[in-house]
Amino acid sequence: MRAVCNRGEAGEATLQLHCNKRDIRAYIGGEFTIICTYQSKFLFSKKYWCRGRFQYNCDILLDTDGVAKPKNKNRLSISDVQRYNIFVKVTNLQIEDSDVYWIGIEKMNADIMTSIKVTVTLVPVSKPRLWPLTPLTDSPTCWGKPVTIRCGDAKGTNVFYAWYQNIHHKSFLLLNSSDLSLHCSILTEDSDYYCSASNSISNAQSDALSVKTLLPDDSSCIYVANIPGQPVYDCADRMRTTVAETSPTTTCIEATKIPSEISEQSLQVNQTAMHAFFSSTWTGVPLWYELLRWGSVTVLIISLCIFISCTKTRHKKHGRRRKKFNMG
Repeated sequence: MRAVCNRGEAGEATLQLHCNKRDIRAYIGGEFTIICTYQSKFLFSKKYWCRGRFQYNCDILLDTDGVAKPKNKNRLSISDVQRYNIFVKVTNLQIEDSDVYWIGIEKMNADIMTSIKVTVTLVPVSKPRLWPLTPLTDSPTCWGKPVTIRCGDAKGTNVFYAWYQNIHHKSFLLLNSSDLSLHCSILTEDSDYYCSASNSISNAQSDALSVKTLLPDDSSCIYVANIPGQPVYDCADRMRTTVAETSPTTTCIEATKIPSEISEQSLQVNQTAMHAFFSSTWTGVPLWYELLRWGSVTVLIISLCIFISCTKTRHKKHGRRRKKFNMG
């Protein structure tokens, strides 16, 4: 039996029935338990869990006699442990469970009732995580291949994902999806991206995805995707190979280096040979010194021979003159 009580009766009810929770806030999918203590005189009275803003016309969902509404039977439980305690447990909470409830003890003329306010909300979202669907260890970005970056693992209810791009310190919505596809046709300059996870009560942003364009699409597309917490692939080897293959300036420079290097090597060989020639030794004396010494001796001998020859010729002429003089 239930009846309307005035303020005095409400205060008396509080003394006869006391619960540990009066205002419950929970997330969707969660649960809660309420423990109420009552006076011993109500030991054999029926206890119940009732829903409705007004106690005199609330709807009894479950009582200790086992009577329950069919749709709530698997989510509700109420027990009287015979120690003057009532336990009420509600599981798998839904948004529509938000309301005012009552724990009541049946009493002649006026039931003892205590109100419980229940508010169920969505689970707030947590920070989402980024990861590539194509392993970056294969360096696909260095070869201009498309790469898909996924945003996910955010805790929350009814999570909604979207990708944004930062341009000149302003954010622009790219697409409403958990996946962002990077490919050469959209990568014209360096840019930062981030993912947003949200629901009706909160939102959270991922770390920034940094994309650096090394060569645009009109050349040989090469780009680097930097995901926080993952290795960075700078594509340095691919850049060197591509520049060597596609850059005329580089090709000419490389071509002109060949004869220059050959000339330098030839010069080094000649210098080495000359150095070896002049620094060689013969019986412990440098070869150049030997050549100079023997050259000087040769010049001296040749000069001496010329002098002797000239002297003999002069003597012969002088003898012929004396002979002619004596004969005359």
